Amino acid sequence: MTSLRKLGPSDLEVFPLALGGNVFGWTADEDQSFAVLDAYTAAGGNFVDTADSYSAWVEGNRGGESETVLGKWLKARGNRADVVVATKVSQHPEFRGLSAATIKAAADASLRRLGTDYIDLYYTHFDQPDVPVEEIIGALDTLVKAGKVRHIAASNISAERLRASLEFSHREGLARYVALQPHYNLVSRDTYEGELQDLAEGAGLAAVPYFALASGFLTGKYRPGTTVDSARAGSAAKHLETERGQRVLAALDEIAAAHGAPVATVALAWLAAQPTVVAPIASARTVEQLPALTGVGGLTLSEDEIGRLTEASA
Repeated sequence: MTSLRKLGPSDLEVFPLALGGNVFGWTADEDQSFAVLDAYTAAGGNFVDTADSYSAWVEGNRGGESETVLGKWLKARGNRADVVVATKVSQHPEFRGLSAATIKAAADASLRRLGTDYIDLYYTHFDQPDVPVEEIIGALDTLVKAGKVRHIAASNISAERLRASLEFSHREGLARYVALQPHYNLVSRDTYEGELQDLAEGAGLAAVPYFALASGFLTGKYRPGTTVDSARAGSAAKHLETERGQRVLAALDEIAAAHGAPVATVALAWLAAQPTVVAPIASARTVEQLPALTGVGGLTLSEDEIGRLTEASA
């Protein structure tokens, strides 16, 4: 059984692969989503990541579809206490930004859709630099004190704003970010490594990277001369055209062959071994795609293998 990992300074313990909920109600309908969630929890998974805006970008959708599907599943399975639910605020078409009033209203709307009275981990989805960190942290602290949110976290935030937020929380004795959700993977390292990662490490924050598989590129299914039927094929295939992308694929292929493991599992295992990273996020449209993701908990790369991937991705 894969052991759970402590999420930063919080009391949450999570599976080393967070299941991305962006596909629920988008490329996976309700039945498919339920099947994926069932298979993920059957494999030991307990950490589901969604956002109030998923999937407002789809014609005919209003945002909140993913939370609604997840809420129906939690109710049908009666397992709310066993699942760490993470959702986000700032991008829903009706609740844009991070003013105190917006955060409060958006949280209540998320709770209704999720069919629960608390959110385990509540992220600011995209920082809004023109709103003072004092207002954002103050609003989040109010939610924590009301019992609506257990822990708070940040995504898509600069090191400067993150530092200011942490300092304000500390100074005023208010709720403090416990996790950070950066864009980070083998072909996108400068989006996290450096000042932001150093700050997270110094503050003891857990990193829960999104785009962990670079929109599917790091599954290895994108190869020269192949076409892939995916909503994200364009953004994934562009990595094939770079020398770095080709070097990374070659190194992944070698290491995957040595372990008899899928390429995706190796890419996630490299990420999970990086400083601060507790659980990469990856999504699955189908049950068949899931074992390559949940397998990260059972694959430990050697220092040499981690080094080869780090070098290939430089």
